[in-house]
Amino acid sequence: MKKFSYPLLLVSGLAFGQFFEKGKTFTKQDTLKGSNTEFRNFWDVKKYELSVEPNFQQKSIVGNNKISFEITKDISNPVFQIDLQQPMKVDVVQCNFPTPKPFKREGDFIFISSHKNFKKGEKYTIDIGYSGNPTIAKRAPWDGGWIFTKDEKGNPWMSVADEGIGASVWLPTKDIWSDEPDNGIIMKIITPKDLVGVGNGRLISKKTENNKNIFTWEVKNPINAYSIIPNIGKYVNFKDSYTGEKGKLDLDYWVIDYNLEKAKKQFQQVKPMLKAFEYWFGPYPFYEDSYKLVDSPHLGMEHQSNIAYGNGYQNGYLGGDLSGTGVGLNWDFIIIHESGHEWFANNITAKDQADMWIHEAFTNYSEVLFTENYMDKKSADMYAQGIQNNIENDVPIIGKYGVRNEGSGDMYAKGASMVHTMRQIINDDAKFRQILRGLNKDFYHQTVTTEQVEKYISEKAGFDFTTIFNQYLRTTDVPVLEYAQKGTELKFRFVNGVKNLNLPIRFGEYTISPSESWQTLKLKNSNPVEFSKNYCVRCNKVQW
Repeated sequence: MKKFSYPLLLVSGLAFGQFFEKGKTFTKQDTLKGSNTEFRNFWDVKKYELSVEPNFQQKSIVGNNKISFEITKDISNPVFQIDLQQPMKVDVVQCNFPTPKPFKREGDFIFISSHKNFKKGEKYTIDIGYSGNPTIAKRAPWDGGWIFTKDEKGNPWMSVADEGIGASVWLPTKDIWSDEPDNGIIMKIITPKDLVGVGNGRLISKKTENNKNIFTWEVKNPINAYSIIPNIGKYVNFKDSYTGEKGKLDLDYWVIDYNLEKAKKQFQQVKPMLKAFEYWFGPYPFYEDSYKLVDSPHLGMEHQSNIAYGNGYQNGYLGGDLSGTGVGLNWDFIIIHESGHEWFANNITAKDQADMWIHEAFTNYSEVLFTENYMDKKSADMYAQGIQNNIENDVPIIGKYGVRNEGSGDMYAKGASMVHTMRQIINDDAKFRQILRGLNKDFYHQTVTTEQVEKYISEKAGFDFTTIFNQYLRTTDVPVLEYAQKGTELKFRFVNGVKNLNLPIRFGEYTISPSESWQTLKLKNSNPVEFSKNYCVRCNKVQW
């Protein structure tokens, strides 16, 4: 996540991930990380079957990952790229297809040559054993890496956060957002006998061998690689259920033992959250895998069916309100925001990290929608208007494609404000709701591009939002509505807007469509004009 604006960000201004750097020179390594290269574009991951065993004292991990995949086009003697970032080591590579020579390690990449004519539709596996001392996160979750820490009682507590840096910081994977394992994962977490391992999805078995616990977790749905997270600590479990749009949804809560009573109280917010989000977005996307909150040694992350929670069992964002209005103190930011990502980020995932706004703009706006259902429309509008104060306008929201680069942290506040502005233009909440539900239905469990989302919204709304997307996603400018009033005459125009900006503004019984040129409107009375703060537009009254 990102640079000041929004989650998960520090109140001081920093958040997850690396933001886009002006003038940065991208390398071949960046392209290998972020592009669908010739080493990736002919095979589709179907399943990961992995194991991981951390060693707290040595701050190391060991495990393996069996990658099942399908060939997507006829190809002869291709080279496969697997990602595993240094200093992690590859111990063994086993393939069920001919390999004329041992794998080659180049930096953060493993290249496996083949000697075979592959046909579209054929299925194979690559099984990789790995070990080493992974990158340690210094400021999880804002940077990436493993966390080896202790809970309040001095017990080992381990996890990993890797959205920005990539899952390959510890796990050998095809580490590109556009290719999720269609058939999910099996993850074995091996722990000392006195600790518990919590993963994604459902716990399908637990056994003890050689004085160690082995917890096996299964995810049946597609999952983005950065969501694949093991958690190891002194966890205890309690359960609940929610009757939602697709029937009974299992709620699974894993917390450090001394947090049990606090969690039972704070996690009561989950059901009203699910009620609000199913209303606006459609059914929770992963009924088969359950909904799960897990105590985390960092603030939080949207790990699919394994949401990391570290907000201290208090409302707001670490006890504060990022909107500055006080409204956000009525609910737990991490529960609401990170759960919103189950729809936008986990159900609908951007193909390229440059389009991460798809995750964050809608999820940031989910806070507004939750507030509307949980409280009232007035409070929701107040919260949405407060969010606008976090916009920085530093660099464009969309990053550089093909190099694993994120754009501005404005993808949170400015992105949500853009969505709120579009809602005002549509001026039909039934239609707006159907667009949000339609996105989650028509792109169900898919990876998407900005262009797909833009086209979908415009078509379903019956309004061309092209210039609005260009304004807020591709420039650092916020349009300014200049206006002057003399009696019953109102003069107005846009400055700082993209060419031919199509952004109609309603006030009272009037609707105006400002352009770069001055226009005049005859009003019915001379009362001073007041424009709604629900538009992400700066209003500037000038002299007649």
